[in-house]
Amino acid sequence: MNNHIVRTYGEELDQLSAEVMLMGGLAEAQVADAVEAVARRDVALAQSVIERDRKLDELERDVERKCIRLIALRQPMAADLRKTVAAMKIATSLERTGDLAKNIAKRSLVIAEAEPLSPLTRSIERMGKLVSSRLRDVLDAYKAAKLDMAMAVWTSDTEVDEHYNALFRELLTYMMGDPRTISACTHILFMAKNLERIGDHATNMAEHIHYEITGEDYVDDRPKMSTL
Repeated sequence: MNNHIVRTYGEELDQLSAEVMLMGGLAEAQVADAVEAVARRDVALAQSVIERDRKLDELERDVERKCIRLIALRQPMAADLRKTVAAMKIATSLERTGDLAKNIAKRSLVIAEAEPLSPLTRSIERMGKLVSSRLRDVLDAYKAAKLDMAMAVWTSDTEVDEHYNALFRELLTYMMGDPRTISACTHILFMAKNLERIGDHATNMAEHIHYEITGEDYVDDRPKMSTL
């Protein structure tokens, strides 16, 4: 009987991790598709990203309910408690990542109607690929419970900030050169900021993985440069 209870408890924890990974895959696709919608001026793809965001919201609520149930009924200790808490926090970061991707998609609908600003949308595409790679790496670290992989994401956060700052300066040049581009450039600036914030969520997840594996909060200052 006791073996059955332990096995069921382990299965619940495994199911929780699997649902977080499902969220991760959906969030990663949302970011990639939102950026692709910007690059291709693809209205249908942007609308799909907006509509699919509801699924991430539902999954985040389900993960939260399962975590609360586990804590209330199982009263997990030590590593099991950390695993449960980390799953809930990572799910929250993934849900917010989906919200940011949805915002990028919404703004892409606006600039799809404006004159093409190909150099700027290519810059968004490059930044989006970088952020997507950070998101993929941190999810791989979570799945494999690899501390070194998580910390590699944590230490690379400045690369995203550098891309954001470079794009900010590029946008200023466009707006000063042609005031007619101000509206479209403003939307692109918010897209870039959303991507920078998604990078921050990847860093947050790396810290949650560190806590799950070591039992300690990561207290070092983030290697973050100031953004414009």
